[in-house]
Amino acid sequence: MLKYLWVFFISMVPIVELRGAIPIGIGMGLDKIPTFIIAIIGNMIPVPFIFFFARKLLEWGQDKKIIGKFCSWCLRKGHKGQAKLEAKSDNSAETVANDEDTEGQVVAAVESNEAEAPRKSKGRKAAFIALMLFVGIPLPGTGAWTGTLAATFLDMKFKDAVIAVVCGVLIAGVIMLLASMGLFGALDSLFFKG
Repeated sequence: MLKYLWVFFISMVPIVELRGAIPIGIGMGLDKIPTFIIAIIGNMIPVPFIFFFARKLLEWGQDKKIIGKFCSWCLRKGHKGQAKLEAKSDNSAETVANDEDTEGQVVAAVESNEAEAPRKSKGRKAAFIALMLFVGIPLPGTGAWTGTLAATFLDMKFKDAVIAVVCGVLIAGVIMLLASMGLFGALDSLFFKG
């Protein structure tokens, strides 16, 4: 039981998250499925706190003497990521709107608010998918902590952000579980025998 608590708490640590917790749990000889579930739960516990408080804390701390540089750096990184993701979302939404224009379905409505609804919807979908994939890449700095903070910069709704982060954490968890079980090593030796 104590080893599962270690997995739980390690999965809550920023940067390490479940990317470290699952291999550690498997390395300690724990059962795979309980380790996976406990790491997922532990990784998701900080998400609401990050969503509602992290950005406010960084904005508050950016002019403080000791933590100001770090907070400002985090805010700059968040705004850069936001701009890149919004640009991708806008391009995808414009493509959809242009396709509709060529079919003659919304030519007269381009100026109205109704024409903005598909763009916003496509932008939200693109942001959701981008956030899910960002969190799902099992590399340091791309987990639930960073993804949730990015969601606050994108002004995503809490529900959308949590669902995207959960999906990403599940993807990363499956990848890490398979890697920890040696599947990738087995495939490598099977297909690339040198």
